[in-house]
Amino acid sequence: MRLQRLSAFAAIGAMLLAAQGSVAKPAPQLETAIFAGGCFWTMEHGLEDIPGVVKAVSGFTGGKEPHPSYELVSSERTGHVEAVKVTFDPSKVSYATLVDRFWHMIDPTDSRGMVCDQGNSYHSAIFVSTPEQRKIAEASRAQLQVRFKGRVYTPVREAMPFWPAEAYHQGYARKNPVAYGEYKVACGRDAVLKRVWGEVPKW
Repeated sequence: MRLQRLSAFAAIGAMLLAAQGSVAKPAPQLETAIFAGGCFWTMEHGLEDIPGVVKAVSGFTGGKEPHPSYELVSSERTGHVEAVKVTFDPSKVSYATLVDRFWHMIDPTDSRGMVCDQGNSYHSAIFVSTPEQRKIAEASRAQLQVRFKGRVYTPVREAMPFWPAEAYHQGYARKNPVAYGEYKVACGRDAVLKRVWGEVPKW
């Protein structure tokens, strides 16, 4: 009987230890940020690998058409722009850091689109969803207005519904490195960014 009791106590102790070890840590409080900077393949590719970014999704926002398709947005009749919705852990990467990366991925002085992609659906913008995001984005934009002598055309806009693009657009640069590489070279974005920022981005 004594051995049985000891075995039972040992089993209970093991269960308690296992339960303590299995207590899940609180999930991080994730936030989202939405950026439009021309081709969403490029924007997603440049944002998804930042430490602290959980995921980046290509899609459309800024217009009124619900559930728009790529073909419809490309017709320039929806008011939508190509954009990327970034989900991130603010304990690992700040919103300000994401905004800074965004600026260095675009030519903010281009009022017609972005490099080789011209048209309303390729206009750049920062879409903010909180007062804090607006404060950070507008302060950053104001600094660039000084640097570029008032020629920053990228607005800070209130966030609107975001519609993910078709599956074949998601992770396009990662899944199709050859095709994306050909597009990137033909577009000439690196040369433009070097002229604007003085360096070629490493992402």
